[in-house]
Amino acid sequence: MDEGVGATMPAQTDDQKNHDLSRYAVLSIVTSIVVIAMKMAAWWVTGSVGLLSDAAESLVNLVAAIGAFIALRVAARPADHSHNFGHTKAEYFSAVFEGVMIVLAAVVIIATAVDRFIHPRELESVGIGLLISIVATTLNGAVGVLLLRTGKKHRSLTLEADGKHLLTDVWTTVGVVVGVFLVAVTGWLPLDPIIAIAVAVNILVVGAGLVRRSGSGLMDSALPAGERAGIDAVLNRYRRQGIDFHDIRTRESGRQQFLQMHMLVPGEWSVQRAHDVSEEVETELRGDFGHLAITIHVEPLDDPRAYETWRLD
Repeated sequence: MDEGVGATMPAQTDDQKNHDLSRYAVLSIVTSIVVIAMKMAAWWVTGSVGLLSDAAESLVNLVAAIGAFIALRVAARPADHSHNFGHTKAEYFSAVFEGVMIVLAAVVIIATAVDRFIHPRELESVGIGLLISIVATTLNGAVGVLLLRTGKKHRSLTLEADGKHLLTDVWTTVGVVVGVFLVAVTGWLPLDPIIAIAVAVNILVVGAGLVRRSGSGLMDSALPAGERAGIDAVLNRYRRQGIDFHDIRTRESGRQQFLQMHMLVPGEWSVQRAHDVSEEVETELRGDFGHLAITIHVEPLDDPRAYETWRLD
């Protein structure tokens, strides 16, 4: 297939060009270390397996944050001769790694909880332990919100995953704190391992979601229906001018989006005129989709070959 007349990459802004978000991963790493120390102290003074499971999830946060730091550093590298479309897919590997780590943490928590269910143990210094956990989860929540907002702003799956994980940890801690408090009030010791198992199940759900979303990105899934509808709305305005489009394909790679399509114009048009219109289409699309790399192949409307669909074979 010939090279499209309008085949271009989008003009990137300074915010889009090699934007290194790894400093947020550093913040996540530091936060995780502090939170782990606090939650381990809470477990140490109380002996609660529920609080131990909470600390184990924070340990996963630390490992995931380190993976996120590496992935974001790689993703920030510009396109080169070996990777013509950049390195943004590195973020998917980080998210898959985080999902796998979450699942492993859940397995460890369940094993520990079952052992504690069989061999109950009285809790100690509950008040001090719960206070430490509350302070730790407040710190987690603040950083989690920051990472989530930054991830959405810059379309970073890695930061979004890390932020969601921290916020999941917050709700986990809230549940554990309430449960441990009830154990202390009621004296019903089996409640402690039951809470830990509930935490593990919640962690498994989060981990499975991360792996599923990352796997979808690695398989070059098309853009979401809402964004595709926005693209179609722009193209329909040009269709009313006697221009047509077909074989429209989209995919995502980390925070970068790609669109390729055929633009069919009257055969008597000059190359310059067709090129000018393709530039107008790209400019309008970039106004709505700032991270969209566009490739347009221009063909004549009256040539039957122009309606052939691109195939891998």
